[in-house]
Amino acid sequence: MVVNLSEKHSLVSNWVSELRDVNVQTDRMRFRRNLERIGEAIALEISKVLPFEEKEIQTPLGIATHKILKEQPVLATILRAGLPMHQGLLNYFDKADNAFVSAYRKHNKDGSFEISLEYISCPELDNKVLIISDPMLATGSSLVKTIQFLKEEGNPSSIHIVAAIACTVGIEYVKRLVPSVTIWCGDIDDELTAKGYIVPGLGDAGDLAFGNKLQM
Repeated sequence: MVVNLSEKHSLVSNWVSELRDVNVQTDRMRFRRNLERIGEAIALEISKVLPFEEKEIQTPLGIATHKILKEQPVLATILRAGLPMHQGLLNYFDKADNAFVSAYRKHNKDGSFEISLEYISCPELDNKVLIISDPMLATGSSLVKTIQFLKEEGNPSSIHIVAAIACTVGIEYVKRLVPSVTIWCGDIDDELTAKGYIVPGLGDAGDLAFGNKLQM
């Protein structure tokens, strides 16, 4: 399943428009905050499909019965660009365990690149709901490798991917290799450049959030 929040949530569309806007992108704090807010909005949407249980709550005047999240998910993100969205998810799933994966594009002299995975910090994953955030779902290669990497640590009961902008090519690639995954995104673009960047997209989310990096 793929959910595009810009189709039904005007505020998410507003935040995505600011992420894309070259005149707003120069404000790194606002860029990070918009990613965080999209993470918060998607966290609320994901919560609606997670298992709940009824619990009696003692108030000063009596007993109230409420539906309570049965179990906190595990929140995972791809360093470094995923950190603001991860924080947005963590603001809502505030008792969740967390996983962090280092995955980046290792560029070759001919212009091609490979996905390099070098680090993982991960809690117990068996039978857990796993939510992975990465602001740009472009080719889908880094997300698929990250999922495969995490599955070596445990077998989650379900997997949700959270992105600010996704590309149809990347969505199809992820769904082909991980068919049971649910993808939640702020918007969807149809074009991908030869170098694997989304068009119109927004540029490099990691650089816009945290500053330019040396190519590796």
